Amino acid sequence: MTSASTQSGVTVLSKLDRVRDEIGDLFPQSAMVRNRSIAVLLPCYNEEAAIASVIEGFQRALPGARIYVYDNNSTDGTYDAAAAAGAIVRREMLQGKGNVVRRMLADIDADIYILADGDATYDPTAAGALIEALVTRNLDMMVGTRNGGDGAFPRGHRFGNQLFNRIMTHMFGNGFTDILSGYRVLSRRFAKSFPVTSSGFEIEAELSVHALDLKIATGEMPLPYATRPEGSQSKLRTYRDGTRILLTLIKLYKETRPLRFFSAIGAMLLIICAGLGAPLIVTYLETGLVPRFPTAILAAAIAQLGFLSFAIGFVLEAIAQGRREAKRMRYLDLDAVANKP
Repeated sequence: MTSASTQSGVTVLSKLDRVRDEIGDLFPQSAMVRNRSIAVLLPCYNEEAAIASVIEGFQRALPGARIYVYDNNSTDGTYDAAAAAGAIVRREMLQGKGNVVRRMLADIDADIYILADGDATYDPTAAGALIEALVTRNLDMMVGTRNGGDGAFPRGHRFGNQLFNRIMTHMFGNGFTDILSGYRVLSRRFAKSFPVTSSGFEIEAELSVHALDLKIATGEMPLPYATRPEGSQSKLRTYRDGTRILLTLIKLYKETRPLRFFSAIGAMLLIICAGLGAPLIVTYLETGLVPRFPTAILAAAIAQLGFLSFAIGFVLEAIAQGRREAKRMRYLDLDAVANKP
């Protein structure tokens, strides 16, 4: 009797294994993430109208994933709606998306992180394809590039996104076609080696620059971008946040490419010096006199500032290289996402 029961149990287990394997064949992402913990990160501010549908979408797409909602001082019922939908809900008092993402990456431990918005503009069903690409290609970040009409992606935002993409390419090289996309899948070693410094919507630009600066393996996948549901409003302010993103790119360029940054300043100063000093030199060669001493003193001072700027660039370039190597070593301390059995 005991032998029959044992044999029956083994038969049931073998059938379950076959079913599990068949599901893995039908849904490749299920097999790829079977032994990997997944965390869905949803920073939210006043998203009561959309957050429940977003959570339910990720629950259906990734049944084994833990879904975290960090409420950023919402004045509506976002917290209660997220909790009722089954998410793990926490509060972050420092206002701004960058502050929320910093807290999330510090608090939450997982093998794979899915970063999305709580406004129902990103498709949760695409998460499996992004994860599969991350694991099979052994990448550290997959970016879901946005494809949507004018209703989902206003022309002003579309123009700003294209402009920042060009600026990013000019400053840091090719790498991304949608640097401001909020739909990303990160490996653990990327998330835990990323020192978040931004506080607002410039967080996406900082993620992109970090990957380009350390030459981290990344990929992109075009995905649909939907309109917000009725009752949900965009928190992005075109001119204010656009200015902050531009200033963030300039700051990151100064920190990661200081020699280029300060050399450009030094070159401009020397050009101004040449423009002021050339007529004085010509006059001196013709007459042996320097008729405008204040201009001569100003030109000499500007020349000194120019050479000083070059010197600052060389010193900071060495420091930036040291910081880059330290970040790279921290990154290499962690296992690649594909190395986990």
